[in-house]
Amino acid sequence: MRTLYFLLPGTIRSFYCGGLFAELNTLGLVKQICQADVVTYRQREEDHLFIDDLLRETDVSRCIFVVSWGFDVPKQLKKLSHCNVIYHAHSTGYGFSVPPQVPILAVSRNTMGYWGARSQNSLIYWLPNQLPADVVNRQVERDIDILVQARKSSDYVLKQLVPELKKRFNVVVIDSFVDDLMALFNRAKIYLYDSAEYWAQYRLTEGFGLPPMEALACGCQLFTSVNHALADYLEPGVNCHKIAGYATGYDIKRIEMILENWQPNNLPESFFAPYRTEQLIPRLENMLIELNQFFDYRQQHPSDIPSLTRMRQIYLLYKRIQSKLKAKK
Repeated sequence: MRTLYFLLPGTIRSFYCGGLFAELNTLGLVKQICQADVVTYRQREEDHLFIDDLLRETDVSRCIFVVSWGFDVPKQLKKLSHCNVIYHAHSTGYGFSVPPQVPILAVSRNTMGYWGARSQNSLIYWLPNQLPADVVNRQVERDIDILVQARKSSDYVLKQLVPELKKRFNVVVIDSFVDDLMALFNRAKIYLYDSAEYWAQYRLTEGFGLPPMEALACGCQLFTSVNHALADYLEPGVNCHKIAGYATGYDIKRIEMILENWQPNNLPESFFAPYRTEQLIPRLENMLIELNQFFDYRQQHPSDIPSLTRMRQIYLLYKRIQSKLKAKK
């Protein structure tokens, strides 16, 4: 198999975010199948390759570049137009298109559907984010009633709901990076997550929503929005509760009922199994075999399927109208 190079702007603390950790986790999975490494492109780092050096020194036909970093993807696709490239798609809505020679790995079914409509000629695969084996209920005492992360939370949660909840319960709001978020999930009884407003501001989508899944795996009861990829695995009334339900008072009433009769959620491990390493590795291995075969084929054959460009959409609309007019005659 070809070596996979994951393009990241950097790996130091200033780049810490869910997208970075998701890429590094995927890199770890790939390394169990074939050779893979991090390549940085915004800054040089002592422990990693740098993109310009790699392009000068490497036979690019024997490697595959994995791009993922949102707004940087169009520039990367242009720079790597002569290379084998995979787009690892998280959030959607950035506005760019992906050419048919670039396969897409979607982290959620929501994202897969977006690209299935937008890039009909690209190979598309579903590869959900990894839920590590140590993300579990540790069966420890829960001294936090309600846990909230300020980042991505709506104004409603932070300015209306949380102040009222603090009058009655032990509420912990995280407003900075935490080294061991799983420890906090295991100390909390309820986790609040409301990201719909955050993503709407940027006209983007929730790519996967790993914190709510991690909270569930750690035994928390979850009050959450169900926007975008969250709807892949969340079902209000079944495995979570819909937050921002009509009125602040009604949210408080439901949260109070959960705390008065609190029990850890009882989701079976089978619910989390598709996101665990044991199921991801064979899925990923099959994808990489197919992708290597595709890049072999692409070296010898051009694409010959028309893309659904704006002009083609206009042409198809014209044909449909013309057909209707003929039928009326």
